[in-house]
Amino acid sequence: MQDKFLCVLAGYDDQTEARLAALQNTLYEAGFSGSQTRNIPMHITAGTFPVEEEERAAALVRSVAAATQPFEVSLSHIGLFAGSRVLFVAPDGKRELFELREHFGASHGWVPHTTMLIDQPETVYRALPVLMDAFAPSCGTITHLHLYEFFPSRHILTVALGEAQDT
Repeated sequence: MQDKFLCVLAGYDDQTEARLAALQNTLYEAGFSGSQTRNIPMHITAGTFPVEEEERAAALVRSVAAATQPFEVSLSHIGLFAGSRVLFVAPDGKRELFELREHFGASHGWVPHTTMLIDQPETVYRALPVLMDAFAPSCGTITHLHLYEFFPSRHILTVALGEAQDT
């Protein structure tokens, strides 16, 4: 059994969420399924915590969200991680994104991305042109922080940036 852990997810505005979900649905409609987690918001993972630190992680998410204003990201490219098992959409490097990450862990070596597909390399290679045909660079806004437990996924809280209250 996989160990459980908590993730802080930087979530998008509704339009960007819909645009990224539509891109992923293009892959599903083309017959790709993958092992990525479904039924969670499109996101950039901003940090992880042990499950024993849920209270501390939730307090940190609330305080960081209250102190952080929504910010724009330019979703400019598609990428693969080494090993070619993860296909993703990625933003240009942006100071606000790395500053957000620093609240939850060091940003050195961190690659901000939104996962589209996790599968075997040969499947990811076949999915790449499908995603490339559907992808167009766009701008979006990081508007929320979510805290989830994995696996299985459990939503803990969502806080809008610039606010201290859970939504």
